[in-house]
Amino acid sequence: MSEADGLRHRRPPRPQVVTDDGQAPEVKEGSSFSGRVFRMTFLMLAVSLVIPLLGAMMLLESPIDPQILSFKEPPLMFGVLQPNTKLRQAERLFENQLNGPESMVNIGDVMFTGTADGRVVKLENGEVETIARFGSGPCKTRDDEPTCGRPLGIRAGPNGTLFVADAYKGLFEVDPRKRAVKLLLSSETPIEGKKMSFVNDLTITRDGRKIYFTDSSSKWQRRDYLFLVMEGTDDGRQSKYSEVCPQGFQTEWLRPPSRPKLQVTPLKVFPPVTAVSGLPSLLEYDTETKEVKVLLDQLRFPNGVQLSPEEDFVLVAETTMARIRRVYVSGLMKGGADMFVENMPGFPDNIRPSSSGGYWVAAATIRANPGFSMLDFLAEKPFIKRMIFKLFSQETVMKFVPRYSLVLEVSDSGAFRRSLHDPDGLVVTYVSEAHEHDGHLYLGSFGSPFICRLSLQSI
Repeated sequence: MSEADGLRHRRPPRPQVVTDDGQAPEVKEGSSFSGRVFRMTFLMLAVSLVIPLLGAMMLLESPIDPQILSFKEPPLMFGVLQPNTKLRQAERLFENQLNGPESMVNIGDVMFTGTADGRVVKLENGEVETIARFGSGPCKTRDDEPTCGRPLGIRAGPNGTLFVADAYKGLFEVDPRKRAVKLLLSSETPIEGKKMSFVNDLTITRDGRKIYFTDSSSKWQRRDYLFLVMEGTDDGRQSKYSEVCPQGFQTEWLRPPSRPKLQVTPLKVFPPVTAVSGLPSLLEYDTETKEVKVLLDQLRFPNGVQLSPEEDFVLVAETTMARIRRVYVSGLMKGGADMFVENMPGFPDNIRPSSSGGYWVAAATIRANPGFSMLDFLAEKPFIKRMIFKLFSQETVMKFVPRYSLVLEVSDSGAFRRSLHDPDGLVVTYVSEAHEHDGHLYLGSFGSPFICRLSLQSI
């Protein structure tokens, strides 16, 4: 062997470079396995959630049976309806001393209101004093309302007494000086074969003889008012009434079980309204004869009412339909009805007179245009409404309702004069009534622990 060959044999071998190429398939196989496990776990979790949800949606009964409603496009919020922040100039009074002061009235400079805990209270010199209760405690939750009572509409009578509509108990007269309570009409009294379920607002003649009031539903009580709004039914009588048009024609509404049929006929005199059974309605109570008459029925959430200065007609807010109707109670038009304000920018609650000869109308929910109105969107989608209340409580649904407070002043002919807004409900929340007194607008609420006062000179 030569020396060169020996050196080659003694040269150390080159180190072998070991790569992981051979292991790559094994790693990829493990990664793919982990991905399949993750996807399978995610799918099983999704199925475990979706199947019970679908089962609940299919098997659970919805508490409401909504009808399909048809709305016109809401009015554009321009001009007198232009959004503003004028309501935010209001100051809060008696904060955390009142619970849901829905309606207010003055006797002189003393104010009275009803609260969610079943009381009628006097507000004077910064003090809150209870003068009446129509039910008994405890009065802490919405489930206590039927026994506790819930005073809503309140008016002053000609003799210094108060007339109060309690949602569960009926109509009362209260003497604030003597703390005396007189039941005028019990909700347990059958009217046209049915008891009243949701006595709401009232208005009275100057002599105190006649009381016009609303019973908002024959199915739902006040504590379930959201069901009433979302269901959109006129759960009432099959009746015939006359509707008078200003053009010299009269429209006769024939109420079949499904949709109303409109027939235009020459102006003629219709016989008095005769109803078969059911509510909700606008009613008349005579304090002398104790007689109750149904003036207009099959309304979708009849709410606030207001007698005209001449006492020839009564305005009634039809909340679900965003409109106000006019019912003639005296004069040549007696027994007729027509539309006073239609297609409103909000869903009207109470109606009260303004010093200009028109009316104040409160609305706690608006129909924004431009914008989005949830109630308008759901109007023709009853299936979605059913699903919502299968899955969520009324309290949960209310959390998704925008807190937009709106107060409208309308003329004696129904035209919009001005609008006052609190777009986010920062100061005025859940507004239910605008009561004018001594240059101020007092704002009631069905859900806030205070009353708001707004100087009309400042706006």
